[in-house]
Amino acid sequence: MSGGGHLAAGFKGFTLAEVLVTLGIIGVVSAMTIPTLIQNHQRKTYVTQLHKVYSQLSQALMQYQTDRNAVNLREAGLVSNGITNFFKSYFKVVQDCGSDQTPCFADSYRKISGVESSFTCYLSCVVLADGTALGIGSKNNISDTNPNLLQFSVDINGAQGPNIFGRDAFSLFLYMENGVIDDLTVINESGDPIDDVWNDTASAPLTKEQREQNFQDACLSDAANRYHGCFGKILNDNWEMNY
Repeated sequence: MSGGGHLAAGFKGFTLAEVLVTLGIIGVVSAMTIPTLIQNHQRKTYVTQLHKVYSQLSQALMQYQTDRNAVNLREAGLVSNGITNFFKSYFKVVQDCGSDQTPCFADSYRKISGVESSFTCYLSCVVLADGTALGIGSKNNISDTNPNLLQFSVDINGAQGPNIFGRDAFSLFLYMENGVIDDLTVINESGDPIDDVWNDTASAPLTKEQREQNFQDACLSDAANRYHGCFGKILNDNWEMNY
């Protein structure tokens, strides 16, 4: 009986060259697939957190209106009673930055195209217990105590990176008449992005066509002042970040 350390008759082991080639192939495949898997996982993480914020915000707004026996959020006085009071009453706020963007939000943001974005937190910037930064994102209509449209700025991980609009940072738009949170409806007669103005008489929800147009014209564009379109695309794609 031969020793146990010998290969059985007729069995040929792998040579060192064959092992190295196999490891090389595995390395190449891993290098090609792992970054994609990581990116897909990161996108799912972003969307999961965004959906959580969206749900919490929707429920809080509904409760706010119910608590005041109002027919809509305009009548409930969401703006005139103070957004900060709303945040502190219906969310667990751990940091209040007032009207200062930092340190609740990052001091600057970029768009997916790489250009710097005008995405900001303009008023009532706070950080929630789960690390989400939340606030009012535009001067539009803030002086009006009964606006029809209100923009919420959301950064799902606060001031942490990547601080890219459409990845971890989003603009959500509240339509006060029916309490729907959707993308922005704009009016632009010239075709120049700088001429975009809010359509204060618009209704929600938006159509899939409107959201897709916003995505192309705003989310993917180089125009710094177009800070909408990404959230609507995610709604269209059933809460998937396919861009």
